[in-house]
Amino acid sequence: MSHQIILARQENYPAIMEIWESAVKATHDFLSEEDFNHFKEVIPKDYLPNLEVYLLMENDGAKGFASVADGTLEMLFIHNGSRGKGYGRELYQFMKDKTGLTKVDVNEQNPQTIGFYEKMGFRKIGRSEKDGSGKDYPIIHMSL
Repeated sequence: MSHQIILARQENYPAIMEIWESAVKATHDFLSEEDFNHFKEVIPKDYLPNLEVYLLMENDGAKGFASVADGTLEMLFIHNGSRGKGYGRELYQFMKDKTGLTKVDVNEQNPQTIGFYEKMGFRKIGRSEKDGSGKDYPIIHMSL
């Protein structure tokens, strides 16, 4: 199977949101339905248009996406049906090579993802009680 990583455009937003929804439902069981719906609404409106988002495409569609801003990995999501196949590692490596990212913030209640970034070489350097939106989801700050 061949795949490529492309710069996402607005017509890719539905695929991006499908990946996001699938990944978040599988890994973010701590997220309230209200907050899930909030993020589902604001991501395509407020986040995606202001970020360079890269999409990992496979013959049968998009598998994951990622974005980096100011050296911080802002998002990396893999469709739940495609997890565990190396897409996350590949997308992370692409973003690291392309952007020189050195930091990532991870939900404390998402130990799987913390473990993934530790495998990629990140170490915990701090913690915040609230996420970037000011919501009560503690964040672990990690750095290479």
